[in-house]
Amino acid sequence: MSFPDPKSPDQEPADAAFEVSLRPPLFEEFSGQEKTVARLRLMVDAALQRGDTLQHILLSGPPGLGKTTLAYIIGNAMGAEVRTTSGPMIEKAGDLAGLLTNMNRNGILFIDEIHRLQPAIEEYLYPAMEDFKLDIVIDQGPSARSMRLNLAPFTLIGATTRAGMISEPLRSRFGMNCRLDYYPPEQLAVIIARSAGLIGTGIREGAAPEIARRSRGTPRIANNLLRWVRDFAQVRANGIIDATVAAQALTMLEIDEEGFDEMDKRLLEALIGLFDGGPVGVNSLSVAIGEEPGTIEEVHEPYLIMQGFLKRTPQGRVAMPKAYRKLGMDAPRKPAQQDLL
Repeated sequence: MSFPDPKSPDQEPADAAFEVSLRPPLFEEFSGQEKTVARLRLMVDAALQRGDTLQHILLSGPPGLGKTTLAYIIGNAMGAEVRTTSGPMIEKAGDLAGLLTNMNRNGILFIDEIHRLQPAIEEYLYPAMEDFKLDIVIDQGPSARSMRLNLAPFTLIGATTRAGMISEPLRSRFGMNCRLDYYPPEQLAVIIARSAGLIGTGIREGAAPEIARRSRGTPRIANNLLRWVRDFAQVRANGIIDATVAAQALTMLEIDEEGFDEMDKRLLEALIGLFDGGPVGVNSLSVAIGEEPGTIEEVHEPYLIMQGFLKRTPQGRVAMPKAYRKLGMDAPRKPAQQDLL
């Protein structure tokens, strides 16, 4: 089964093709997320033994962790066709009806960024998910009438990076809710070694862990960095990728040993230097560093919070002691209880 190109607008076509070529097609080749994979394999095996339709699945987690890949692995395991769309692309009921009425029995509909579905479209989804029926309204005004369409049993796999934005009625209709977590460097090193073999790039011992440490726990970033290191080694090191060459290549990208890029450092510098460590709102940070608030919240903050450099509070973002040490500064002393009194 061929994989579709990722729909991320910030990926160039060459990058998208590179990523698709590295997607593992089978559960056995998927590295990491052991608990999630074990649950999904059990569900697939049980459905196959019964000859039944797989129940609906919600995959959540930060971008680049393998939600789309898992959807296609499930399709391969079930021997089912996978139709792909995204929440913003379904603008009216007719779009959804066109997708569902063309589904084969036991087929899989994969909706990426499902939290961005319009509320009216969600209402049409509910009977489709529960009873495999679709009620659509034809015409408007006095001539409006409702039509019920019977659908072939299908499986809906939804993927989201913002699980909290999914309405409770929609969330409750998924039989399995799986959250994907960031990968430890050891697992990323395995993924990088596999990817290097697929693209025909020799990689020496120590190089994969070096790239993995700077990949922010994300396979998509790891594969993109591998591509850059391959190009660097081809031009500067006769095609030989070892730990030293990998470190030099990533230093040229201004990615340090902890995976920080230039914007991460600017964010911490602004938070500490301009706002005395916070608390400060994301909009003020956005203006200070020249980055969109959404990009700060979805791209930079999750990693900084996970690593203990930053925390969110009701009053705003606050720099943690690790952030001060990262910039070579001493963290301010916490006031003692008697000082507060």
